[in-house]
This record gives sequence, C-alpha cells and structure tokens, in this order.
Amino acid sequence: MRKATISISALVAAATLVLTGCGSDAGTGNTTSAAANSPAAGATTASETATGETSTGAESSASSAGSETSASSAGSESSGAGVTGKVGVILPDTTSSTRYTLYDAPLLTAAFKDAGVEADVQNAGGSTAKYTTIAQSMIGAGVKVLIMDSIDPTSGAAVEAMAKKAGIQVIDYDRVNLGGSADYYVSFDNELVGKLQGQTLVTCLADAKITDPQIIEMDGGTDVDNNAVLFKSGAQSVLKPLQDQGKLKIVSDSVVKGWNVNEAAPTFTQALTANGNKVDGVLAANDDIANAVIGVLKAKGLAGKVQVTGQDSGVVGLQNILNGNQCMTVFKNVKLEAEAASKLAIALIKGEDPAAAGIKVASFDDPKGKRTMKAVLLTPQVITIKNVQDVVTAGALTAAQICKGIEAKCTAAGVK
Repeated sequence: MRKATISISALVAAATLVLTGCGSDAGTGNTTSAAANSPAAGATTASETATGETSTGAESSASSAGSETSASSAGSESSGAGVTGKVGVILPDTTSSTRYTLYDAPLLTAAFKDAGVEADVQNAGGSTAKYTTIAQSMIGAGVKVLIMDSIDPTSGAAVEAMAKKAGIQVIDYDRVNLGGSADYYVSFDNELVGKLQGQTLVTCLADAKITDPQIIEMDGGTDVDNNAVLFKSGAQSVLKPLQDQGKLKIVSDSVVKGWNVNEAAPTFTQALTANGNKVDGVLAANDDIANAVIGVLKAKGLAGKVQVTGQDSGVVGLQNILNGNQCMTVFKNVKLEAEAASKLAIALIKGEDPAAAGIKVASFDDPKGKRTMKAVLLTPQVITIKNVQDVVTAGALTAAQICKGIEAKCTAAGVK
C-alpha cells in the first residue's frame, strides 16, 4: 500500500464526486440511464418516490425458503377497502441476499394485509423448477397480479408468458426480466448503486491517503442478474475513466457467478494471488461478497488496510463498517420498495392507471424484448461509519441487532 503526499486531490476531482468525505449521504444521486446486457438499455429514474428515506419500518421476522404466507382481507379497514382480487408474490431464494426472508416477504405480506388485499407470498429457494411450480399454482388459483423477483431472466420470462396468457398483470420486482412480457418494474436505480459504490471507494482511498491504488472488482451474478450488470456498469462509469487517466489500476475484474457467496472467497483469493497479494481497494457488489473478501484479507493480515465496498446494509456489513474493515455499503430501504410494489399491484387490481393512483413511473427500455416498461426506480443511499444510524432510524434494523458484541464501537459511531 502506497501512502500519498501528492495527487490525491486530483484523484478525487477526477471522480467528480458529490460526496462529502467517506460519510456522505449520497442518496440523492442524479437521474441515470440503466445499462443492460445490451448497451441500448436505458432508464429514467423516478426518484421522487424515494422521499422519506427514514420512514419507519416494523422489525421483521425471517420466513423459511419456499414457505407460504397468506395475508387475508377479513375485516380490514384501509385504503384497499373494497378491493377484490388476489396477489401472488414469488421471491427467488434465501442465499443471494438475506433481504428476501428478513425484509421483502414480511413487508409485502404486511402491506397487503394492511390494505385488505389477499396475498400469497412464497420463496422458490433458488430452484427454477420450484419457481415455475409456484407460479403455475398461483395462476391456477386466479391471482390478478403477479409480483416476480426471478432467479434468472430466462425462466422468469417463461413464467411471465404463462401469466400473460392467463390475463394476469405482472410486476417485475427488484430484478427485471429482459426479454420478458411484464409491463411494470419496481426497483432501485441499480446503475446509481454501482456509481455510488465506485464514487465512495475513490473517496475512501483518498481519505486513506493512497495514491495509484490497485483495485480488484468482485462483481456478483452478472451471468444471471441484470441488476448485477447495472451495478457493474455504474461502478465502471466512475472507475474506468480514472484508470484511463492513470489515477488507478483495475488489476482484476472477477465475477461471483450466480451470486453464490460460497465462491466469493476462492474467487477473490485467486485474483489477489495473481496480483502478488497486492490490493488497495475492492469493489465488492454486496455485503455478503464483501464479508468473504474481508475473511481472506484477515487471513493475510490486510483487513482494515484495504478499502472494501458493499451493498444491502445488513448486520454483517454494518458491523464490518463499524469494525473498520469495510468503508461503505449501500442502503436500499426495502420498505419503500415493498410499499411501491404493493401500491402498484392494488392500483392494477382496481383497474386504475398508476398515475391516477399517485404512482410516479418512468420509462425503462428492454433492448432484448424491444419494448418499453413502466418503472418505479427508487433512490439508494450511501452508508459509512458516519451515518449507520440512518439504517436504524429507517426501521430496517435495530441498534441491538447491529451492535451485539460491538457496543463500544456503536456508541463511538452514535448508533443507538
């Protein structure tokens, strides 16, 4: 690791950052076009829907893979009163991220229950065959709207074709199925996620007074997930120009295929070994990959000396930040995403135009399907050691969950 006495300011200036050091709240990023498997893909954000980033979310409990949760409308007095029709929700797995069991399933279930709408929320447990079986069952049960977070776009598009044939409206949730037939897409601005990761990594390197940094990229699931393609595109829009200017060097661009976190440590070890165990920054796509990277760095005595990014703002990622082993994560307030999806689904059941229901939509181009979808794209937020409290304030996690075993560090960071 090389310490700088000059040229750090040039590195930061070249990144054209809107961050204030490593603790900036960068959740109000500019509207960006979304990359996809084809360079023609594009999106316009509807970040107006992301206001109130600190809205309170109830603490949620985990549900097991493949379990069924039913939200009944019996006796409910809510904005959904008088709505008839059932919603089906299929989540992909429990391994690519902990969010699906900890947040998405309970939040979506609660949102529909509060609205008095019957919902069937299930998780496919990573099996495309099980995903298809769940979908067929929901279609047979007569759901009017199907919310889908697919395992991969090919199997997802096939399910969407079945739903369309049955006259069911489909919402792509969190991950878009390129080449599919869903008319709607609810997610975060995923290219902006990558930009924030790249920008904050540059800032963290500058704060650590490292010049000419060597960076290893640890992408996640670009082989199966268009979101991963967008994360990478956003990050490279920051890092590539700096590499071209000689400000940094990307020594490896590795992929954790299928978001299989068990492959993250060996993949990183291979990249690190190939570069002579030299690395200054790791662009890790999410907190699970980051944690695997940090494990390798610990074994080599490098943890805390290397700037590592992440995403999801889970307990492990936030603890790594508080312990000084990870410089940032990206907070995507899943409560806002679940609220947006449930509100859209209810409007579709009622036969309302989303705009008439107060839902702001933007255009999202699917180059593979040669179509334009209606998208709700929410704004993500950078979390560093300076604003971990924001995750608690938003209701995503409690201080007790984050601070278990590291109470003194939480106190020092103002987490309560």
